[in-house]
Amino acid sequence: MSERNHLVAVTLDEASLGRGSADQEHERAVAIYDLIERNHFALPDFDGGPYAVHLALVERRLAFEVKSADGGPVVTHHLSLTPLKRIIKDYELVCDSYYAAIRTATPAQIEAIDMGRRGLHDEAAVLLVERLANKVEIDKETARRLFTLIYALHWKG
Repeated sequence: MSERNHLVAVTLDEASLGRGSADQEHERAVAIYDLIERNHFALPDFDGGPYAVHLALVERRLAFEVKSADGGPVVTHHLSLTPLKRIIKDYELVCDSYYAAIRTATPAQIEAIDMGRRGLHDEAAVLLVERLANKVEIDKETARRLFTLIYALHWKG
C-alpha cells in the first residue's frame, strides 16, 4: 500500500444506515476494518492522499464523498445504484440463505451457498470498479469491501 494512495478512514452516513442483524453488523464492521488495513484508493490526476471516504444514500443514489485524511473536502461523486440493483437483490437472498444455513446446514451446504455469495460479491466488485473508472482508482479487494458497505446502506435504503 503506497503512502498516498489508500484510505485511512471510512464512514457511513447514520441517516442512510439502518440497523442490520447481528451477522450483518459484524460483516460491516469487518469490512471497514479490513478496508482500512489494506486497500488501494487513488484519484486520477490528483496528487493527494491518503483519503477518507464517507458513503451515504441521497435520493436513491450513492454519494461517494472523498476527503483528505484531515477531513477536508476533495470530491463527491453521485452514482446511480440501478446497475447494482439486481446484484444487491440476489446478494440479499443468498446472504439470507447463508445466515440461516450457518445455524443448521452441513458444512458442504454452507460452503456451496458461500461460493454463490462470493461469486455475487466478485461480480459487484467488478461492476463497482467499472462504475468508478475515471473517478476513483480501486483494486478488486477494495471494491469488494466497498460493496459490502454499499449493501449495508441498502438494509435501510
